[in-house]
Amino acid sequence: MIKKISTNDLRVGMYIEKLDVSWVNHPFWKSSFKIESKKELKTIHASAIKFAWIDIKKGINIPEQPAINLNVSDTGSIDKPISKETQNFPKSSIEDEMKTAKIVLDSAKQATQAMFNEVRMGVSVNTEDVAPLVTNIFESVSRNSSALLCLTQIKNKDDYTYLHSVAVCALMIALGKQIDYQGSFHKLGMAGLLHDIGKMAIPEDVLNKEGKLTKEEFDIVKNHPRRGYELLKEAKTDICDTARDVCLHHHERVDGKGYPDGLTGKEISLEAKMGAICDVYDAITSDRCYKKGWDPAESLKKMASWKKGHFDDQLFRAFIKSVGIYPSGTLVKLRSSRLAIVIEQSDKTLLEPIIKIFYSCSNRAQIPIKIIDLTSSGEMVESIESPKKWGFTRKFIIDLIST
Repeated sequence: MIKKISTNDLRVGMYIEKLDVSWVNHPFWKSSFKIESKKELKTIHASAIKFAWIDIKKGINIPEQPAINLNVSDTGSIDKPISKETQNFPKSSIEDEMKTAKIVLDSAKQATQAMFNEVRMGVSVNTEDVAPLVTNIFESVSRNSSALLCLTQIKNKDDYTYLHSVAVCALMIALGKQIDYQGSFHKLGMAGLLHDIGKMAIPEDVLNKEGKLTKEEFDIVKNHPRRGYELLKEAKTDICDTARDVCLHHHERVDGKGYPDGLTGKEISLEAKMGAICDVYDAITSDRCYKKGWDPAESLKKMASWKKGHFDDQLFRAFIKSVGIYPSGTLVKLRSSRLAIVIEQSDKTLLEPIIKIFYSCSNRAQIPIKIIDLTSSGEMVESIESPKKWGFTRKFIIDLIST
């Protein structure tokens, strides 16, 4: 039985069927869920949501039954000690975090490239050198996810494989934080870093071919999840099950049309579904040997058109929340006929990010930089623009964010 109640009457142990809010402003990644902690209650009460629909067959009722005592600590965790992974990191401005993120990215690229090259030469996978980097990526994403995710957008065909792996690691962690992932973030990040290790078993002339692949060549490429899984099983260091699973199944689709096993829906793990979304997003936003990357916002639109059979719908919505409807680095035209770069997401709504205005469309000239929060400025986004149309490179866009 479904019952509509005030959010002020919600209690731990109730099962929320629906909140009176659109998914864009929904504070959780799942639309239906059981309230398990006081932290979740505080999140709802801190929002502007006034009503909720609860299912009393799946959770406690009101007022007949008191809330269940789940021994919730003051931190909002249910009988779980706080580890370093779950500690809160102070929020950094994107300009400040860019400085640290550049160092993290450079180190991660070098270590990942060295590990991948050893694998290509037949050496067993050894993650000792990259393990500390996963922690550094986690900490950077925790302070300000936009910085590292912006920097990973700058790739060329020679370093794509390595930086793609670092980017998927960061995206997996950002998505995990968005959905309040209950597993190990270190294992989740490592899964993102190793998801494409099987490509080291693909001949380089096939992997880096600029033209269209033949059927035989595509079959070779499609075998990389299986080869990666085998490489991780034979690894020198202990590789977690999460990494092996994501490596094997990040090309599965919820409609069963993916590979290598043609899994459907619930047969695919949460982590593999996350990997599928993060892998596709970074791949289509990146310049490849055979195509130019799409802009971040355009890429999300493309993915939204594919999501019905390709991705888990709720996870994809959570992913949009983690990167923004206008992801950092998106070039937008304002109603005032000025261009701006999206630098960060607003805490209030995905539709009105924090931007950096820098160009007059009327005069076709740069103007003094001004940072504004669209939620309180009276300005509005008129359209998403292609940097190429205005003569801007992606590097120019990213450099503008960090200055």
